[in-house]
Amino acid sequence: MHFHNLLNQWDWDEVSQQIKAQTHAQVIDALNQNRPSLNHLMALLSPAAQPLLENLARKSYHLTRQRFGKVIHLYIPIYLSSYCENNCVYCGFKVSNSMKRKCLNKQELLDEGLAVARTPFKHVLLVSGEAGKKVGCDYYLEAIEMFTPYFSQISLEVQPLQSYEYEKLVHKGLHGVFIYQETYHQKHYPLYHPRGPKSDFAFRLETPERLGKAGVRKIGLGTLIGLEDWRTEAFFTALHLSYLRKKFWKTNYSVSFPRLRPIDGPGFQPRFTTQERDLTQLICAYRLFDPDLELSLSTRESANFRDNAFPLGITAMSAGSKTNPGAYAQQDSLQQFSINDERSPEQIAQMIQSKGFEPIWKDWSLFLQQNNSDNALKPTQSI
Repeated sequence: MHFHNLLNQWDWDEVSQQIKAQTHAQVIDALNQNRPSLNHLMALLSPAAQPLLENLARKSYHLTRQRFGKVIHLYIPIYLSSYCENNCVYCGFKVSNSMKRKCLNKQELLDEGLAVARTPFKHVLLVSGEAGKKVGCDYYLEAIEMFTPYFSQISLEVQPLQSYEYEKLVHKGLHGVFIYQETYHQKHYPLYHPRGPKSDFAFRLETPERLGKAGVRKIGLGTLIGLEDWRTEAFFTALHLSYLRKKFWKTNYSVSFPRLRPIDGPGFQPRFTTQERDLTQLICAYRLFDPDLELSLSTRESANFRDNAFPLGITAMSAGSKTNPGAYAQQDSLQQFSINDERSPEQIAQMIQSKGFEPIWKDWSLFLQQNNSDNALKPTQSI
């Protein structure tokens, strides 16, 4: 059975009502659980949990320290292409947006990789618009091969691919794939994705299963916060996570919390407002639900919020992010969306250290493992 079959057994509106109907007593009960169930997660996500946010935060902090210590993994996205065949209403790369598109060629890829390699980063996230004929599996294979001498972990956030393509990428050195469903609301999904390959809800939904079969080491999940009610989205993301953990139990999992940001071109207003207090509750609820889950917070959020929220449950943060292809090598192109935290990687690292944490520049889960990363560092050191 695919996850899509399981998802069809749940009704969005009923789940929303169940979450809203949770009581103070049910929140207390969920807080007292060592391993909260999906039903307990409803309570932790509910409006009834808001007065108990300090309790959630305190437990989330201690669970995170127990599982992950006081280290924060830092990574940086590298945008490869702004070409896209989709017309997602919230995205600056949408096909209907009149803009000058850019796809990095071999030399530009190398220039971008070298620019980032001069920084402390050892884990990069390669990002691209969805244009399979221009940036497909072969392009990503070439990019990974070019970047491997300079970075110890390389992940992707691109269009969904087939299992055999992911297998090729894993063989080449792919570490993880971040694939966001954007929304689990099937009826409303076409409102946001009216045109292009991304309009296929089921194919995107089943991508993590293809990743698991291909042996990808880490799978990242998430929704775009602002499209639908964040509480209901969080429940269905957790449902998906629970399904994947049972089916592909050797895989590591990550959840991110991207909130809608302004884009180049005609703007899109979030249908649902999410405050920073809501996002804090969301982070803590996930930590209590799954203590081993990696939680990531990007530069979409403000510097002040990231400084205060990361100790509560976050394990990974982006830093120094640019959302336009070639940006680090100072090539001119339009960005996908505007970032919020514009501090340099060094400033982020200093902030983390000032709070008694240690910034780690590659995947935290490999931090204590002896691997071949020393060899990968040699080209970086010669730059």
